[in-house]
Amino acid sequence: QVQLVESGGGLVQAGGSLRLSCAASGRTFSSYAMGWFRQAPGKEREFVAAITSSAGSTYYADSVKGRFTISRGNAKNTVNLQMNSLKPEDTAVYYCAADTYYSGPLYYTRGSGYDSWGQGTQVTVSS
Repeated sequence: QVQLVESGGGLVQAGGSLRLSCAASGRTFSSYAMGWFRQAPGKEREFVAAITSSAGSTYYADSVKGRFTISRGNAKNTVNLQMNSLKPEDTAVYYCAADTYYSGPLYYTRGSGYDSWGQGTQVTVSS
């Protein structure tokens, strides 16, 4: 497993932008896929975005396509989530996750495909 620490959350008005970052330590960062999930109050955790180890492929939930961009910097052991055109329904605690056990692409959109999780960062979008 690896240790993950998110940052960059905060309060923003609808239509604004935020950039979340996740710093990883432990196992070789460049060898595993990374994902972002979120959980709003009273709702189940949901997939947001994922990126393969080499950043060759990215995956997005339909609700964020065209607005969010996931990227990674393997030299700095970080994964980022650029969030634009934010909406009140994007309000949630955002978590980054690592697939260090190589679950594979079929599991990138599922929480069960990840074995390490950060503590989360709050994103609040006001209307």
